[in-house]
Amino acid sequence: QVQLVESGGGLVQAGGSLRLSCAASGRTYAMGWFRQAPGKEREFVAAGIWSGRTTYYADSVKGRFTISRDNAKKTMYLQMNSLKPEDTAVYYCAAETGTKIGPSLLIGSSYDYWGQGTQVTVSS
Repeated sequence: QVQLVESGGGLVQAGGSLRLSCAASGRTYAMGWFRQAPGKEREFVAAGIWSGRTTYYADSVKGRFTISRDNAKKTMYLQMNSLKPEDTAVYYCAAETGTKIGPSLLIGSSYDYWGQGTQVTVSS
């Protein structure tokens, strides 16, 4: 089975940057990032497929957040630039072990494993 370890969260001022990491132990087909703010539903952020260079981004983060990967380390990174207070949330990485169609990766139920979450707080 797959185990996911997240890191990189923290407190930054608006306009600052953070890079989140998600290291996977086990075989995965794709990995994604979701976030959940207090009182709000879980929200898709970004996702990437290991076998290609296809990536997906939520409209709210497109142009500011970037997915990258290290195949040797089986680690996906989420580089977050130009952070805004509304980006404040607990960020979760997730792994999909099948071969789901790319657009389905925008849906949390498509994933088989989830990380423990890491807090990102952006101050004004």
